[in-house]
Amino acid sequence: MNLDTYHRIKKTAQEKGAGFILLLDPDKLMMEHIEDTISQVRENGVDILFVGGTFLLRRNFDEFVQRVKKTAKDLPVILFPGSIYQISQFADAILFLSVISGRNPAHLIESQVLAAPLIWQIGLEPISCGYMLVESGGMTSAEFMSNSRPLPRHKPDIALAHALAAQYLGFKLVYLEAGSGAQLAVPDEMVTAVSRSISIPTIVGGGIRTPEEANKKVLAGASYVVVGNHFEHPENFAKIRDFAAAIHRE
Repeated sequence: MNLDTYHRIKKTAQEKGAGFILLLDPDKLMMEHIEDTISQVRENGVDILFVGGTFLLRRNFDEFVQRVKKTAKDLPVILFPGSIYQISQFADAILFLSVISGRNPAHLIESQVLAAPLIWQIGLEPISCGYMLVESGGMTSAEFMSNSRPLPRHKPDIALAHALAAQYLGFKLVYLEAGSGAQLAVPDEMVTAVSRSISIPTIVGGGIRTPEEANKKVLAGASYVVVGNHFEHPENFAKIRDFAAAIHRE
C-alpha cells in the first residue's frame, strides 16, 4: 500500500500556504471532456483533484477515475465518495469520511465498516477525515442524503468541539462543508476557530464562487479550499487561475 499521498498534500499546503482542490463529479463531467478539462487544470494551478458525487448515475466509475488519473499524471487524485460504490483502485487515495457533525450511525461508522474491506483488498490509501456539514442557507444534497442536521453556522464553538474530537480520535483531516451549490459558504469565524485550535489540516468547501471568497477562507486559516460546482459551468472555468492565485500564499 502506497501511503505517500497524505504527506504529499500536507507538503503542498505547507509550501504554498494553502492548497487548491478541484472536485470532479462523474455525473457532471462527460467522459469525452476529461482530457481537456484536466489539461487546463494542470496548467492553471490546481494542486489536488477530488473525485466523487452525491449519486452515481453512470456505471463506469472505474473508467472515469482511470482516465482522470492518466491525464492528471503527477496531480494527486483522491476519492471523495458519496457512497461505498464510489471506490476505485485507480485513485491515489480515498477520503475515509465520517460525518461527525451528525448523529446518524450509518454515516458515522456503518458505511465505513462496509467500505473498509474493499479499500484494504485493493490497497487504496485511506485518509481519515472528520466531515462536518455546516448550515448554509438551505438544504443541500449532502444534508438530505446523510439524513443529519448541519452545525449551526453562527456557533463556531460547536464546530470547534467537533474538530477537537476528530483530532483526538486520530483523524488526519477536518472538512468543513457547506455543501455543493450552497447558498452561503462556511463562515470565516468558524474556519478561524477550528484551524487555530487544532493541529491537523482544515479543508473548507461549498458555496465558494469567487477568488475573493476563496482568499478569505485561506486568510481565516483553511489549509485547503475545495471548489467544484462553480466550475461545472464552462463560463466560470476561465477564472480557475485567479482562484489558484487567491488561494496560494507562498
